[in-house]
Amino acid sequence: MNDVQAFVSLAAYGADLAQRVGQAELACIAAAAGADGVEYRGELQRGGEAEMLEQGRVARVHGLAVVWSSPEGLWGADGALDVAAIARAFDAARALGATRVKMSLGAYRAGATLDGLLPWLRRTDIELVVENDQTAAAGTVPPLHDFFDRTLSLGERVPMTFDMGNWCWAGDDPLAAAHALSAHVGYIHCKGVQRMPAKWVAVPLEDSCAPWRSILRQLPADVPRAIEFPLEGDDLVQVTRHHLALLRSAEHSA
Repeated sequence: MNDVQAFVSLAAYGADLAQRVGQAELACIAAAAGADGVEYRGELQRGGEAEMLEQGRVARVHGLAVVWSSPEGLWGADGALDVAAIARAFDAARALGATRVKMSLGAYRAGATLDGLLPWLRRTDIELVVENDQTAAAGTVPPLHDFFDRTLSLGERVPMTFDMGNWCWAGDDPLAAAHALSAHVGYIHCKGVQRMPAKWVAVPLEDSCAPWRSILRQLPADVPRAIEFPLEGDDLVQVTRHHLALLRSAEHSA
């Protein structure tokens, strides 16, 4: 399993640290720990073209693959495809040198027209990947299944970002979701979960109450896996290195 690519979603280091030092510095930590790639997060940007140029430079210097995570959904609250949001996401990805853009479905409705999305799916420089978020509209199996099946019927395969923890917030069974959607998965967010009295919280995989190893066994073995749980400690390089090794070594055999 040493050939599994292990990424770090830079949200794992926390919004406070990201705002203090910037995501370029966090990418350096991930690189020092041996990450194959990083996911830059739109909601953690501090603003400005210079910041994105530095983030792209850091990724190139360290040989990191880059995913750009947009905080916007593909469909707006009015149920229409949000072409402006998609354009913003692809522009940001191009500025960073990212090869993938990650977005959620947003307010997608079954049967929504896909014509306006097709030009973006047919680009060869940047690939769109669609994540299950923590909402009923875009984070449960039925709308995702509908979207992926309909894009396939149009001759386009859109890879899924399978966030193994988000299902709990949306009220779906993550293991059942993995079984239902594994054929579409092209990128995995590895996130442990624990139930607190009033809410779910993200935790390292080793502390998860969800069957994360069983979930991984249901998913493709040859797609990148990203840390998306809190990385905390005095030595963030060592903490990150430990969890990257766990992602790479997690077995897919029964």
